[in-house]
Amino acid sequence: MKKLTQRIDKERLLLGIAAPLLAIVAALVVTALVILATGKNPGAAFSDMVTYGTASDSQVYILNKATTYYLAGVAVAIGFRMNLFNIGVDGQYRIAAFVAAVLGGALTVPGWIAIPLIILCAMATGALWAAIAGILKVTRGVSEVISTIMLNSIATAIIAYLLQPGKLAELQSGGTVISTTPLPESSYFFSIDTGPAGVLWGFIVIAVLVGVAYWFVLGRTRFGFDLRTVGQSESAATASGVSVKKMIATSMVISGAVAGLIGMPTLLNDSHQFSNDFPSGIGFTGIAIALLGRNNPVGIALGALLWGFLERTTNHLEFEGYDKEILGVIQGVIVLCVVIAYELVRRYGLKRQQQRVGAELAAQAAAPTQKQEVA
Repeated sequence: MKKLTQRIDKERLLLGIAAPLLAIVAALVVTALVILATGKNPGAAFSDMVTYGTASDSQVYILNKATTYYLAGVAVAIGFRMNLFNIGVDGQYRIAAFVAAVLGGALTVPGWIAIPLIILCAMATGALWAAIAGILKVTRGVSEVISTIMLNSIATAIIAYLLQPGKLAELQSGGTVISTTPLPESSYFFSIDTGPAGVLWGFIVIAVLVGVAYWFVLGRTRFGFDLRTVGQSESAATASGVSVKKMIATSMVISGAVAGLIGMPTLLNDSHQFSNDFPSGIGFTGIAIALLGRNNPVGIALGALLWGFLERTTNHLEFEGYDKEILGVIQGVIVLCVVIAYELVRRYGLKRQQQRVGAELAAQAAAPTQKQEVA
């Protein structure tokens, strides 16, 4: 036990705890000031959020939302670990969900065959769409930020063109909704009926497996080591024999494949079709969640749960007379506070490390002098 205690860098541990605590305190203070500025009582608002957010039906809602948000966060984090900004996750998951929905509606095979085919189709579509940006970057030096933003617009235009009666969509009963052919019931992913609390989406299992795979590949494999090395220093990676261009293209493809999974909880567990009201903007939410989680699989999970909690509780606050824009304000404040808090702690940690190294060097330089004096 004593050896284990000696191994632990207490100062590093304290800094690791200080960053999230500082972010939480700062976010609470700023949010309270914002609520006060609207003429409301922040204490009552926080109390109402905790009470409503911990109800059983809210817990199921938060878990379902967090499943989608977690996949989005991991998709973005894969790019971040390579120092790539995959802004196109939103377009990648939407076009992947659309193509997968078209395939699922056309399949007549048993569900145990159809479901894996739908998921694989979504992953392949997302990977191919992200590969365009990866190829442009490694062959023409095009910034992935610019190319993925443009690809988002192209994906939206393609979906709008094909999602029409007579093309790859049909007019549903009532004549108000245009969607792809609904999936047969055999292609529904399993759900867990929790009674009055609602239905928990079974795709949460897939999200957990993705998180485990992300942790294992990045932290326990040579590929993950090479990926992190390229993200930290391309010159060092090249010197060690790693093909930087290959790693960039591969990372974009993997990020796109995970992005393809983002729409699957909604498609397979909820809507069972792709329509004009299919969720959008989740890819951009994934950027915030990856930042909140510091690209760590556990941190991303906590960030996804927090985002789902805020969405659930702040929407409820609107019915209690609070301004509806409060959700966006709180989310923005939290992300900003987390980024600033971690940066402050990181700089303080570097400063302390430099001081320790300086002290050690000074001690080593003084040691020979002392020996000479003794002699």
